[in-house]
Amino acid sequence: MLPLFAGLLIVLMLLAGCGSPEPGTTPSGTTPSGDGAFPVTVPTAFGDVTVPEQPRRVVALGWSDAETALALGVEPVGAADWLAVGGDGLRPWVQARYTTPPQILGTLEVDLEAVAALDPDLILDTRSSGDRERHDRLTQLGVPVIGIPAGGENYKTTWRDQLRMVGAAVGKPQEAARAQADLEQRFADARTQHPQLEGATVVSGARNTLGEYAAYTGDSGRLAFLKELGMVNAPQIESQRTDGFSVPISRERMNLLDADVTVMQAISKDTSAIANDPLWKAVPSVAAGRGVLLSDRDVSQAFSSASVDGWRYALDRTVGQLADAAAKAR
Repeated sequence: MLPLFAGLLIVLMLLAGCGSPEPGTTPSGTTPSGDGAFPVTVPTAFGDVTVPEQPRRVVALGWSDAETALALGVEPVGAADWLAVGGDGLRPWVQARYTTPPQILGTLEVDLEAVAALDPDLILDTRSSGDRERHDRLTQLGVPVIGIPAGGENYKTTWRDQLRMVGAAVGKPQEAARAQADLEQRFADARTQHPQLEGATVVSGARNTLGEYAAYTGDSGRLAFLKELGMVNAPQIESQRTDGFSVPISRERMNLLDADVTVMQAISKDTSAIANDPLWKAVPSVAAGRGVLLSDRDVSQAFSSASVDGWRYALDRTVGQLADAAAKAR
């Protein structure tokens, strides 16, 4: 079962060229010259999966699978909206846009009939619960299902693994490699420009609509973002073990949120309840001006997306705040 924060977040939460491509295809509608060759085999936690030919009707079910495919030039015909964006499921941080919006499908519970009606030839589920039953149900449709990688259980698939797996499955490994290199360079530039981030301890947390706080653990995509900047998870959080990717923080132990920098999000549309919470204000790092409250909803969701486009967007809008907070701890 998902931790409370994961469940609440889920429930609440570069095409170019002439003409309009068919949904689920590259702009040319053909296998790109010099790109991935088919058949291609993709290793997953459920065994190797072979995609026999260039997929033309892709269904993207895993968290950020759709925007990852879209960033590589492939428009899914069906997509899951994990962050409850609405509409076509794309937030402003996604650079490419759909020519034909996909059918929006379920997240935790997938309607197999709805998926089957889309006549897919590839299903992406690279960042999901890793539940074997879910995977087995999807494979009943008789098409390749790219599930989580080894170690990707409970939404812990890294952005690199997701990009690599999606890129391979849709015949875009070179585009995936370029996107990875670009994001890695952006993080490297940020580390060079803000050396105070290196080694700074950080707690990344969230507050849900019930007023409960949690801190994300080392397997969370949010902490992965901060670690790319050279920051380290605060030891009092890192030492806590969980099968999920967050640990609850009781209001009696809010001091666990203290670190060189404390990052906080709201699992709702409004962060005012956090900003006005006396217990939040009393956390030593926050009282010292080293709390970073992600009050912009788009920035908060981009930070949570663990996708290339999302992290580009979040990096541009958070690194200054994070660096200023880290400098105050020196």
